[in-house]
Amino acid sequence: MAPGTLHQPWRHGPLRRRTDVAQSWMALVSGLLIVVAGPAAGVLAGNAVDAAVHGQRADRHSTVGVVARTPPAALGVAAGNGTVGRVYTVVRWTASNGIVRTGEAAVPPGARAGDRTTVWLDGRGALIRDPGSPEDIVVESVAVGIVAASGTGLALFAVHKGGVRLLDRRRYAQWEKEWAELDARPRRDHP
Repeated sequence: MAPGTLHQPWRHGPLRRRTDVAQSWMALVSGLLIVVAGPAAGVLAGNAVDAAVHGQRADRHSTVGVVARTPPAALGVAAGNGTVGRVYTVVRWTASNGIVRTGEAAVPPGARAGDRTTVWLDGRGALIRDPGSPEDIVVESVAVGIVAASGTGLALFAVHKGGVRLLDRRRYAQWEKEWAELDARPRRDHP
């Protein structure tokens, strides 16, 4: 091999072994899978979360509730847009069938008994947590997508490394066998 040239195991040569060729192809395929399958898994997972949340939102509706019990004071809470630091307390609302119901829901900090608040109900009229803003949905979808893409990439990398270990074992066994054969040959004395 000429100085400065790159060793390419898939090319023919006296030191080329099948394990070298297999490892080269495995690295190429693993790299392509990591580059393609990782992001694809992230996009699919993010889209699945987005579709699931939008499906749930279609089944939810809001109604006006009344705070039935003054919630405990929330300490150290910034009252920005009203969603940060919400506290839980008992609220009362009238269901679509006219029955007054009660349950525990998140209310803005500083709410007092008798204040009106928005509560969210599912298709059966059961109290559920706030569905979150569209920005929250995007953040959740992106986070799940990043985790899925990273997890897929790491899993593929781990499979590749496991394959390299198996090839190394085979390579070392071949070397042992070849060295044993060389040691078994009759030796000639050189003057």
